[in-house]
Amino acid sequence: MPSSLTIIFASISGHTEHVVDVIEASLKKSLPALVVRRIRAEMATKEDLEKADALLLASGTWNTGGAEGQLNPYMHELLIDKCKDTKLPAKPMAFVSLGDDRYYFTARCTEGFLRFLKECGGKQILPPLIVVNEPYDQHERIERWTEKLATGLR
Repeated sequence: MPSSLTIIFASISGHTEHVVDVIEASLKKSLPALVVRRIRAEMATKEDLEKADALLLASGTWNTGGAEGQLNPYMHELLIDKCKDTKLPAKPMAFVSLGDDRYYFTARCTEGFLRFLKECGGKQILPPLIVVNEPYDQHERIERWTEKLATGLR
């Protein structure tokens, strides 16, 4: 079991940060010995990804850089620009994608995460958590996913 989990998240409206809050609180109950480190994507570095025992990346879906369906601009800058050639062989990774069903490409930022996973050589712990629309009434769903994450980290 990894001794720590680094959560790197991009949140402008607060939705992604709220989901991360729920995940962190749930993990503290399930895996009290696990050290959880949180970093905002705009503050994260390549070294943060490299030195993490396990990674959880979380982002909303945005319409920047072309058609809708992109990673949050801060997460895009981190993964696509700063860490483009980063290698994380077999590093345990999990992903949280948020989206809004008003848009055609709801939660399509998941594709950006999976592309990064493939390029860096990481190991996906479980299918991504995809949160559509407001996350505030989805705590039970988020906690159920977090239990699966805890199992994957054990």
